[in-house]
Amino acid sequence: MGLLEESKWRYATKKFDPSKKLDQDQVDKIVEAAYLAPTSSGLQPFKILIITNTELKEKIYPIAKNQQQVIDCSHFLVFAGWDNYTEERIDYIYHLITSERDQGKDQYKPYTDYIKSIYLSRPEHLNFEHIARQVYIAFAYSIAMAAELKVDATPMEGFNNEALDNLLNLHEQGLKSVVVLPLGYRDAENDWLVNLKKVRHPKNEFVMEIN
Repeated sequence: MGLLEESKWRYATKKFDPSKKLDQDQVDKIVEAAYLAPTSSGLQPFKILIITNTELKEKIYPIAKNQQQVIDCSHFLVFAGWDNYTEERIDYIYHLITSERDQGKDQYKPYTDYIKSIYLSRPEHLNFEHIARQVYIAFAYSIAMAAELKVDATPMEGFNNEALDNLLNLHEQGLKSVVVLPLGYRDAENDWLVNLKKVRHPKNEFVMEIN
């Protein structure tokens, strides 16, 4: 199946079968898709936390508005963005880039000076908004890869970010949660959404052609 057919197959799973677990290879591929996703200036300003511990998922459950998928899923992914851009973070990735490409250390200095002049002068909240948009690109890649592997997923924004950050000690790591992704296998007999038709806006309203 191609991406379009896989997208038709997937849906925001409402009920996982807690007895079914993902193989490590599947998890690795879903994370790898996010890892390879494009990000602005190649900064990759986020990390992914993988949670399988039942006690920790039970603590997350009320933080995520008592959504049962948090408990029943096989793996719970947290996409956490940098809390801000810093000179050190920008320099780190470009040092890595030049090192891996066997280039001179100042190869990209004009460009890094340019992006620093933009990012480092902006308020933190504007930078975090930009970072969060990069997270969502990678998030979408993970959802698409999950569908390719016939792994069910539930994209979630419905949680208390501050409470989750505190629980996972993200502030100490210079991170803030953006979005989460429970992964597992649908409980087709008990999921009310599984057999309902996928509905979108009419395509002639959704697509606007400008000639």
